[in-house]
Amino acid sequence: MNTINQAVLLIIIANVLFSMKGFKDYSFLDKYKFQVGRILNGEKIRALTSGFLHVDWLHLGFNMYALYLFGDIVTKILGTTDFLIIYFVSLLFGSLYSLQYHKNEPYYSAVGASGAVSGIVYSSILLFPNMKLLLFFAIPMPGYVFGVGYLLYSIYGMKKQLGNIGHSAHLGGAIGGFAATLLLEPSIFISNKILVIALGIPIVMLLIFGDKLKDL
Repeated sequence: MNTINQAVLLIIIANVLFSMKGFKDYSFLDKYKFQVGRILNGEKIRALTSGFLHVDWLHLGFNMYALYLFGDIVTKILGTTDFLIIYFVSLLFGSLYSLQYHKNEPYYSAVGASGAVSGIVYSSILLFPNMKLLLFFAIPMPGYVFGVGYLLYSIYGMKKQLGNIGHSAHLGGAIGGFAATLLLEPSIFISNKILVIALGIPIVMLLIFGDKLKDL
């Protein structure tokens, strides 16, 4: 039986504990959530702390389940240190992209580890493109399908602004994870060139045309 990597476990525990605190104490959630106006006014710590808060158990559970699945792949292939680098780079890229996308919406707010998890998902797909998953222990699905589906859901969420969830952070996190993994493991450019191009094209297209989502 495989054991969960300690770094992955600690991040999951931190997310659960901080999220539970936020469930019970709205002032705590409000103080540390992502909010454009407050970050632009100097409360930059929110770009990090918002990644450890969630709106409810379903939101938390989905993100932690994805982190458990894909974090294990990244730690086994790259090791704990590189996993942590990719995780936090993705979290910060997610916040930065959200800040840029919603820069004219000072009251826009969001919480969730989605940016960091998106980065880990994309990293694991780059590292192990042929992985097979049983989604919810029943539905067989290639890893790259899960990753693309996760990104498409994020785009839909950005357009519809669904819930108090950082959908734009999904895209920013995917970009961070994609870039950080290629910098840490540049041999992927040679061993999986087609995959790098295939995953990179939608990211580039969304970076170019992402702002037009608001006008659709």
